[in-house]
Amino acid sequence: MGTGEPDSYEILSSHYDSGYCSKQDLVDAPFYVDVARKCGGPVLEIACGTGRVLLPIAREGIEIEGVDNSGAMLRILRRNLEREPREVRERVTIHDGDMRAFRLERKFQLVTIPFRPLQHMYNVQDQVAALTTAAFHAGEGGRVVFDVFFPNFEGIPTNIGKEILDLEWTIDAKPPKVVRRYFRKKSYDKIQQTLSGEFVFRTYEGDKLILEETGPLKMSYYTYQQMRALFLLAGLEPEEEYGSFRREPLDNASQEMIFVLKKLDPCKPHTSGVRGN
Repeated sequence: MGTGEPDSYEILSSHYDSGYCSKQDLVDAPFYVDVARKCGGPVLEIACGTGRVLLPIAREGIEIEGVDNSGAMLRILRRNLEREPREVRERVTIHDGDMRAFRLERKFQLVTIPFRPLQHMYNVQDQVAALTTAAFHAGEGGRVVFDVFFPNFEGIPTNIGKEILDLEWTIDAKPPKVVRRYFRKKSYDKIQQTLSGEFVFRTYEGDKLILEETGPLKMSYYTYQQMRALFLLAGLEPEEEYGSFRREPLDNASQEMIFVLKKLDPCKPHTSGVRGN
């Protein structure tokens, strides 16, 4: 991930890969691989986590660098990388750094912030700093691509304190184990536009609970016009925008906001339109 206390990801990171591999509707990785294929390398992935998106891009023959400030996530990424062929390993460079302040001398054809790390930025200063980091590393003609969820304003204040089962997967062991992940929302803040809660991981052998672990989760959420204002502050503007990873239009039915950004040209007047999709 990209910010917060790195130790807060210790529990989450241990379940990250197995949990999200079981999530059938998680289709963001193919989208980012396709974008990387079209843009070419090198690629910088900000908040690269365990490499869920980074490694498929490297397997496509594209040079990619990743940065994250969670030691727990990066340890798993390095273990995952060790299992890859040498030619894949040689395309990957890993950095330990904070997305708000990270700087390399190198520029990139594509800078990505996949799977909502920007929603771990909880105030305008940090949000602009993270987007400025992305803009700084985009080379001439380069693009910045990222996604956030489209907030469900009716659902945000509901189910406070209630556990909701959102993922379940099997661990291949003897005997087999099943992990069920629950989310328990604790609070929300309409002014700061954040919601807070925790994931509860329960591991079972048959019907017997053998382990329970919890990990905190806090996320900010954004309106569309708020995102456009943040882009201006970071010197970016949308070139394309989508409401799903299938590149559907961004509209009232959208559950995602996905942006392809370019740097603002200081010599040209800014326009509020988007080239389209």
